[in-house]
Amino acid sequence: MDPTEIYDKPGKSKMGMDLIPVYEDEVAAQQAPPKQERKILYWRAPMDPTEIYDKPGKSKMGMDLIPVYEDEAELGSGGAIRIDPAVVQTMGVRTTPVRRMDFSRMIRTVGEVQYDEERLYAVNARISGWIEKLYVHFVGDEVQAGTPLLEIYSPELVTTQEEYLLALKNLARARQRNVPEAVADAEKLLEAARQRLVYWAVPEQEIAHLEQTGEVRRTLRLDAPATGVVIDRNALEGTYVRAGQDLFRIADLRSVWVHASFYENEVPWIREGQPVTMELSYLPGKTYTGHVSYIYPYLREKARDVHVRLIFANPDLDLKPGMYANVTLQGRTIPNALVVPTEAVIRSGERSLVFVARGEGRFEPREVRLGAEGGPGNRYVHILSGLLEGEDVVVSAQFLLDSESRLQEAIQKMLSARQAPPPAEAPATLPPAAPGDTMDHDTMDHDTMDHGTMDHGTMDHDATDHGTMDHGTMDHDATDHDATDHGTMDHGTTDHSQMDHGQMDHARPDTTMNHDAMDHARPDTTMNHGPGHHAPRPDIR
Repeated sequence: MDPTEIYDKPGKSKMGMDLIPVYEDEVAAQQAPPKQERKILYWRAPMDPTEIYDKPGKSKMGMDLIPVYEDEAELGSGGAIRIDPAVVQTMGVRTTPVRRMDFSRMIRTVGEVQYDEERLYAVNARISGWIEKLYVHFVGDEVQAGTPLLEIYSPELVTTQEEYLLALKNLARARQRNVPEAVADAEKLLEAARQRLVYWAVPEQEIAHLEQTGEVRRTLRLDAPATGVVIDRNALEGTYVRAGQDLFRIADLRSVWVHASFYENEVPWIREGQPVTMELSYLPGKTYTGHVSYIYPYLREKARDVHVRLIFANPDLDLKPGMYANVTLQGRTIPNALVVPTEAVIRSGERSLVFVARGEGRFEPREVRLGAEGGPGNRYVHILSGLLEGEDVVVSAQFLLDSESRLQEAIQKMLSARQAPPPAEAPATLPPAAPGDTMDHDTMDHDTMDHGTMDHGTMDHDATDHGTMDHGTMDHDATDHDATDHGTMDHGTTDHSQMDHGQMDHARPDTTMNHDAMDHARPDTTMNHGPGHHAPRPDIR
């Protein structure tokens, strides 16, 4: 009840209560100085050490975040190292803070100007015949929409025009007779003849001219469908052409496509509709602006690149199909991205590391997950996890730090292996003694034996040679003399000077101690007969 009442051995207190022991480790714990509050560096996910946060909460897997303390990032923990600040300065170690920015990438590539496939036109005949007259003779000629290209003579066309005129006359006569059935049949014949002319691409004004004048034309004229440049010609005067045969191809160059090649790692930065700029080597200083029209959904196996279609306006016809151009594309923007310089990252193939400066020459290797590279000058890399904003990372001499970190980590593992306790071995056990086995006391060193802990009652003294035993070093107080047969003991060779006979009961009727063999008159004998019970014998004096 009173902690100030202390004793040096067990017993009872002043109040009669049992004393309570106080152990050494309890005293040391009470006297130890109070622990300082540990500083939390950051919080990390239990299943992913690269997923870190600056405050407590839940991880992406819904688990509670684990705090990482400052003392856990000291030397020997995860390869952290400590270097003298003077050596750090000599090594030329430079650091920069982790920061956030609107992250994007500038991509440069080359492209080839090609025709806009949506502005390509083919001119062909829908009727068989002979080319009677040709108006455009050369590839590359510029034509305007509606410009005559050629005239075709076709007997079928002449026959159809005559049938159309005949149908007109039959319809007029049927209307004069005022017979409804005849009028309906005449209208059907006229419509069929007219549709044949329409199907052969005979212009409406030509059909109207035929109705008004009744003049049958021998040839059919084909006009340019759009303004552009003739890029292919398969027509010659006097040649026979079949229905459906291509005679001209015309391209409108006021808008062109540019096919650009991008590598696989650049494709994620590209989206349809993104603005893009282009320059020509033969027109330095002039920039053309276009946009991304289409990203082809396959990869060219030989070049390992992806084709992207760009569209540019070409009002002055400066861009000519077949030209090569330098293309610059500003990739999509990742807002508020966490970034570090690319030179801060050490890529080992299996993982990516950065060294975080902790001050006072301390550096901690940190595994990170990387995103795309980009930023100003494409000199930054997006950090997906593993760092926090504001932490200082090493951007020079980090390979020297990495070597030192690996060395320190290897030394720590070696020291841990040496300090580890050896595996426990099972104690060797001796087989129990069989009845009748005897112990060889001649080869035993009784000087080092603790007889006080021996159970002499179970020892077979009959087979023991007490003549060679040094009883001077034996504690007879712990000896069970009741179970000892003194009648068979040779006391003639026993040194009784160290024996306390005060504890011996010599009067026991079952004792047949042979005192004749004892030398009680030896001057060096300090036998204490004390309260021993000796039967009076006349021969003892």
